[in-house]
Amino acid sequence: MRSSQLLTLAALLSFALASIAADHPLLGRSAPDFALRAGNGINVRLSEHRGDVVLLTFWSSRCNQCRAQLAVLDPLHATYKSAGLVTLAVSIDDNPVRAREYLQSVRSQFPMLLDPAKQVGRSYDVNVLPMVLLIDRAGAVRYVHRDYKSGAEAEYVRELKTLLDE
Repeated sequence: MRSSQLLTLAALLSFALASIAADHPLLGRSAPDFALRAGNGINVRLSEHRGDVVLLTFWSSRCNQCRAQLAVLDPLHATYKSAGLVTLAVSIDDNPVRAREYLQSVRSQFPMLLDPAKQVGRSYDVNVLPMVLLIDRAGAVRYVHRDYKSGAEAEYVRELKTLLDE
């Protein structure tokens, strides 16, 4: 395959992935409220963060791209926390023991929540991991990213800055 064909294929794939995210049923709507327990035992309720910009990510311990994404979210959280960013990571692991083991191996600056019944995952229509939703200060889902590719954090930063500046 020639480089021009590869570029065309890459552009089409990028467009297809963007259109998948653009078609997410919660885009532009209020984020469903939830209450989950963090790995450290603290209860977290989404509605308690109204007025903040929320980066909500869904992950699983057996998902390698989830691990890579969580690693880049930590510095983003540290950088923008003082500007009003709240980062929440929801595990939808099939195996809660494995999820807890993973939590013990990770030193995250933000709450790592457990959703063993996958109820929150269903309410957010999570069908690809990892998945990130950016929620504005009014509680509306403004951006959705399905899957993770290295370098995606640049787009997260651009969108976060937009929401934080509103």
